[in-house]
Amino acid sequence: MDHIDRELLTQLQRDAAQPYSALGQAVGLSAGAAHERVRKLRERGVIRRTTVEVDPAAVGGGVLAYVMVDSTAWMGDSARDFAGVPEILEAHVIAGSASVLVKVRTTTTEQLQDVLRRIYAIDGVSGTQATVVLETFFERPVSPHPA
Repeated sequence: MDHIDRELLTQLQRDAAQPYSALGQAVGLSAGAAHERVRKLRERGVIRRTTVEVDPAAVGGGVLAYVMVDSTAWMGDSARDFAGVPEILEAHVIAGSASVLVKVRTTTTEQLQDVLRRIYAIDGVSGTQATVVLETFFERPVSPHPA
């Protein structure tokens, strides 16, 4: 991946719906060359998907919580169980005092409590510790440019 590919990724993260002519102009390529590079980035799995960023509060997801999940067993085989809880946006097997870290969005804290009950019902889960987010300063996408 060269600097042009990285800049294409930066441009796509800003606006994935922009035309290839605008993408090409931003990185010094023709529309066709920009389209071909983006196609290759997709084929290589660098671009996993194209999506729309939605304001969570506008669609009923105003309560954000991160939940540390304790377990009595290895949780690496429980991905399907966590994915079965639609309010869980992300689930990560982690090292440390807990086994899994999940990101949850709900409309109310009562709904969050219900999600915690459903997490407890997953085989091997022995406890949870939820941290409710009061304010998000910023969220940034993965940078295509190395640090």
